[in-house]
Amino acid sequence: MKPEDRQHDIVEMLVEVGSASLEELSQRFGVSKMTIHRDLDELEKEGLLRKVRGGATIEASGQFESDFRYRARQAAEEKRQIARRAARFLEPGMSVMIDDGSTSQNLVPFLVNKRPLSVITNNLAIIEGLSGVSGIELITVGGTYSRKFNGFFGVLALAALENLRADIVLLSSSAIDGRTVFHQDQEVLEVKRRMIASSARRFLMVDHEKFGRTALHLMTTLDVFDGVVTTRALPEAKARALMDQGVRLYFAEEE
Repeated sequence: MKPEDRQHDIVEMLVEVGSASLEELSQRFGVSKMTIHRDLDELEKEGLLRKVRGGATIEASGQFESDFRYRARQAAEEKRQIARRAARFLEPGMSVMIDDGSTSQNLVPFLVNKRPLSVITNNLAIIEGLSGVSGIELITVGGTYSRKFNGFFGVLALAALENLRADIVLLSSSAIDGRTVFHQDQEVLEVKRRMIASSARRFLMVDHEKFGRTALHLMTTLDVFDGVVTTRALPEAKARALMDQGVRLYFAEEE
């Protein structure tokens, strides 16, 4: 097996299992631990995994965000409920910006029910889900494709967003600590910031596990959002502390 093929398969394995030891990887691919070490070094440089003592993981940390496929499996039903609740802020005829987040890709069926809409996005899952759907004006944000985030980023994406305006933005983030929103990847958060700046109303979609975490880069503060959409799985003490500070919380369980 060529090194690039083996490295591809290592990432695919971690998407399935989250973490693996050097011993497991060595046995799985029939090569030495030293060869696996070199593979992991290359993949870590590409930002596709992170090495840990005795192996590797694709799970997120304060400096590393995981592959979108792995994230999509985490709290999947909660994310679907959040997306359904967030879609209630939309009305037919609106223009909406949507980011690359794993929660965001759950919006597709709820967007279809809100037609006609103009949808502006860098999220390939949403592009594929809405492509050719009548009543949806789909405006794709070009740029450099990231297989890790399944979206488009970089100078071209930022330039496109600079010249667009939307009624509303629905986006997500990987970490919230107090009133501060964070993300691990600078290129990703720059697109999110530009979407925020280009939208009249702004809503953040986050599952309960994102609260109480920090990440490498500060993205913004919660006061820029018209509301934060989450679920009742957020501990009541944390929810109350945020509401006492003026943060408007919307819970997916609310009808």
